[in-house]
Amino acid sequence: MFGLIPKDEKFFALFKEMTTTIIEGAQLLKDMMDHYVDPPLSQQRIKDVEHKADHLTHDIIRKLNKSFVTPLDREDIYSLAGALDDILDLIDATSQRFVMYNIEKPTQEAKELAFLILKSCQTLDKAVALLGGKLEPIAEYCMEVNSLENEADRVYREAVSRLFDEEKDPIQLIKWKELYETLEKVTDKCEDAANILESVVVKNA
Repeated sequence: MFGLIPKDEKFFALFKEMTTTIIEGAQLLKDMMDHYVDPPLSQQRIKDVEHKADHLTHDIIRKLNKSFVTPLDREDIYSLAGALDDILDLIDATSQRFVMYNIEKPTQEAKELAFLILKSCQTLDKAVALLGGKLEPIAEYCMEVNSLENEADRVYREAVSRLFDEEKDPIQLIKWKELYETLEKVTDKCEDAANILESVVVKNA
C-alpha cells in the first residue's frame, strides 16, 4: 500500500531554493570583502538573506511534520535543512563581526576565504539540484566541497600563523583570529552538508 502513495517531492524544490539563497548570501559576503565600501549596508543585506533562509528552513520542517511519506529519510531531511541553515547563519555572523569590530579593511586571506565559501556554496547547489534524479554524480560534488574545505583550512592556518608573526596589537590579534575562525567555520558547515548528501547517496543508491 505504501508504495502506491506518491512521495512528496516538494522538498527537493525547497532545498534548491535554500541553496540558491545561500549562494546569494555568500556572494554578498565576497562582495563585502572585495569592495568594503559600506560594511553596515553589506551586513544588513546579508541579514535580510539570512532571514529568508530561516523562513525556508521553517517551511521544510513544517512540511516534514505534515508529510506522511517523504522522498528521503526524515532524519536526512531534517539534518540537511539544519546544515544548510547553519551556513548562512555563519555567513551572517562573519559580516556582523566585521562591523562590530570596526575593521578598516579585509586582509587578502579574508578575501580568499570568502571566495572559497562562495565556491563551496555553488558546489553544494549543484549537488542539491540532482536530488530526485540520478544520485551518483552527487558524490563527485561532495568530494569537491571537501577539497575546498581543505584549502580553506590551509588558508586559515597560514593566516593565523602570519597574524601571530606580524600583529603587535593584541586587540587586533584577538579580533582577526576570531574573524578567520568564523570564516573557516563556514566551509566546515558546507562540508557537514556535503557529508549528509553523501549519506543520502549511500542509502538511496
